[in-house]
Amino acid sequence: MMMMHDDIMRTIIDIPDADIQRLSSICKAEGISRAEAVRRAVKLYLEGHLAGEGEAFGLWKDRDIDALEYERALREEWR
Repeated sequence: MMMMHDDIMRTIIDIPDADIQRLSSICKAEGISRAEAVRRAVKLYLEGHLAGEGEAFGLWKDRDIDALEYERALREEWR
């Protein structure tokens, strides 16, 4: 995939020293740059936020039980 100028972003972020040290250790072990590690982290973050997006709306519409009633029954097990 060929990247155009608008497809990438350079940025400056503040990361605590302890996190940088841990990140550097991981990067050294994996043989990757810190920039590559941050790119991977951002990708995982985005995938986590996009997973199932929109799939939950209307999930209970075809069930014979009220969702709130079901939730309360499940929570009763904790008592």
